[in-house]
Amino acid sequence: MDLCRSKKDYLDLVDTLNHHAQKYYLLDDPEIADAEYDQLYQRLLTTEQKHPDWVTDVSPSQRVADEPLDAFTQVQHATPMLSLNNAFDEAAMTAFYQRLLKRLQQDGIAMDTLTFSAEPKFDGLALSLRYEHGRLAQGATRGDGQTGEDITHNVRTITSIPLQLAGEDLPDVLEIRGEVVMPKDGFKQYNQAAEQRGDKTFANPRNAAAGSLRQLDPKITAQRPLQFFAYGIGLSEPQGTFSSHSEILNWLKTLAIPVNDLCTTLSGLNACFEYYQTLIEKRDALNIDIDGAVFKVDDLTLQQSLGFITKAPRWAIAYKFPAEEATTIIENIDVQVGRTGSITPVARLKPVTVGGVTVTNATLHNEDEIKRKDVRIGDTVFVRRAGDVIPEIVKVVVQKRPENSQEFVMPSQCPVCGSELYKPEDEAVLRCPAGLSCDAQKKHSIKHFASRKAMDIDGLGDKLVDQLIDAGLIDTAADLYQLTESQISGLERMGQKSAQNLLNAITHSKKTTLPRFIYALGIREVGEATALTLANELKTLQAIQNIGRDELQQLPDIGPVVAQKIRVYFNNEANNKTIKALLDNGIHWPAIKSIDQDRLPLKDTIIVLTGKLSQLTRSEAKQGLQNLGAQVTGSVSKNTDYVVAGTDAGSKLSQAESLGVTVVDEDWLLKQLNSL
Repeated sequence: MDLCRSKKDYLDLVDTLNHHAQKYYLLDDPEIADAEYDQLYQRLLTTEQKHPDWVTDVSPSQRVADEPLDAFTQVQHATPMLSLNNAFDEAAMTAFYQRLLKRLQQDGIAMDTLTFSAEPKFDGLALSLRYEHGRLAQGATRGDGQTGEDITHNVRTITSIPLQLAGEDLPDVLEIRGEVVMPKDGFKQYNQAAEQRGDKTFANPRNAAAGSLRQLDPKITAQRPLQFFAYGIGLSEPQGTFSSHSEILNWLKTLAIPVNDLCTTLSGLNACFEYYQTLIEKRDALNIDIDGAVFKVDDLTLQQSLGFITKAPRWAIAYKFPAEEATTIIENIDVQVGRTGSITPVARLKPVTVGGVTVTNATLHNEDEIKRKDVRIGDTVFVRRAGDVIPEIVKVVVQKRPENSQEFVMPSQCPVCGSELYKPEDEAVLRCPAGLSCDAQKKHSIKHFASRKAMDIDGLGDKLVDQLIDAGLIDTAADLYQLTESQISGLERMGQKSAQNLLNAITHSKKTTLPRFIYALGIREVGEATALTLANELKTLQAIQNIGRDELQQLPDIGPVVAQKIRVYFNNEANNKTIKALLDNGIHWPAIKSIDQDRLPLKDTIIVLTGKLSQLTRSEAKQGLQNLGAQVTGSVSKNTDYVVAGTDAGSKLSQAESLGVTVVDEDWLLKQLNSL
């Protein structure tokens, strides 16, 4: 095999291979045969082996890193990766269109018809690509919109994403945003091969795409058939001189960035409805899963005038496809034991495909729900699934009920530990009283402890927790911090490297915050908001452990039921023993500072919250503002200082605008909460 005679020859070969890769993967218009490409690629590898100092990071040989990562690092997005408001019917879409015209008219812009950039809504994983001087520098997940995970090593393996942008006069920095999907044919082939190997298969292409991008070893991602489609840019330095969104998409194509062929521009509301209907008709024939259409006001000047509401732009909307339904048969009904001992009936269904996903289970919630819908074993039922929502049984087809159908009777004993079940007076669910001596509750408790919003132990999934408990290696959450590499690597599908990665994640979790730790304990009725209240009000774990029930009820948003649950938890000797063991194993957090009440930044400020927030619950936002001295009220008046408007803000937003009250978004709110 001939070697490149100079570094210039080598760099020319890199450019040639990248050109042919773009023609093949992006344009589906190859200029050379596969065999000829393979010869050129082999020449590249031989040259790089002989001259390792010549190797450039845009060489096709550098798509897959040599070593896997130990963990992902976080990435702060230069500008937030916003989500979109949704429309589910023509009425909502019409209301969106009319709001745009009205708002533009208020801004002095009279429009009879709006032009939109229209595109399919991909059912995949949002991705940010950062290019510096034309070279791929970073790939990151959307995360919470503000902060994502650095998955550059995996992004580089996706052949449709160029390592080097095409064209001249490229921006110094260009951040491209889009969606990673797994085509249906690739998904089918991958699952077939995985099944033959005895490996795990994926439930649907979206899960396959997301799971592939979160691999620590890029060699695994490289084996997955992933595709990227751009839908816009988040940052350009220097800023481009574009007049429309569609112009940006066309420019991205010239850079060798994939843009879906179904993207188009159209004028007026009726054209939007026609495009939406066209996508529905094409949906099943497409090689990529889509779950709706996205419409964006095309004119960038109009976009700027329309602005944003917290986590979503006013000038765009996702018109979702209808929730899909199918009929199937209930083959059995059994119960599951939850983390707090709740006994939930679950319908086991004859497998049926709903919205591209095979559904085999549906929750029945509780005994009252079963009676209300008159659900029996053997019944034919309608099952509905919308997006990631848990499948639900909509109704029973009574006309098809077989003579041998069986009414379901709730058990009197826990199916896991055998304890006698009871129903609290104020609840609709049966409960197992055994607590953590019940293996089911023990497993759920530790899974909750390790979850992302709690101690965030990356890699400690549900099946691994089950294995650790079943093998007798752990009995409480504190036992996680005593695990050894040899114990973990001896489990099914857990080699030495995987064991070490898990141990690293467990060690990393020792540094946390007091609100996270309180939430991780899994106290009944204590969610993230209540954990935050306890931490901010009482400052220390010892104070939380010792406070009385009456004093608890003096804290914001804590009533008698929650106060009782907190006291029951901390009065339990086994719980306190576990907490001590966790602290003895090195779990710690920074002290919460006391604040001078007279110097609070929002003291005596009146604030109203409206709409949905992306990063906080309403209770968390209210508590955080109150901690800053604000008075959070439920109605807007001329005395209101600020209205914090989230998505789907309603009459309170309109009232604020009519009264001239200052309207702020979630970014403003987060800056205030982070100011302490």
